[in-house]
Amino acid sequence: MKHVIHTLNKAFDHRVRLGVMAVLLANDSVSFTELKEALDLTDGNLASHVAALEKAGYVEVSKQFLGKKPNTTYSASASGKQAFQEHLNALEKLLRG
Repeated sequence: MKHVIHTLNKAFDHRVRLGVMAVLLANDSVSFTELKEALDLTDGNLASHVAALEKAGYVEVSKQFLGKKPNTTYSASASGKQAFQEHLNALEKLLRG
């Protein structure tokens, strides 16, 4: 039988990725600026972690212009929501012993 620690999703190992997913699950979509401010991150730090989550298929990115200003928003994909919930369930099992 696999120990519960081995069921944790490595994509969420880093605190920034854990934070990104937590914010995205609490909201339908979040702009780059809102996410950056909510997690107190630099542009580059947020961009690299979101890119990793996007590559894993956990985050969907929407880019558009509001007037002449670019606006990027993020949302959790269906597979991202499921994977994050499974990760949280594994964490809960680990905490319960």
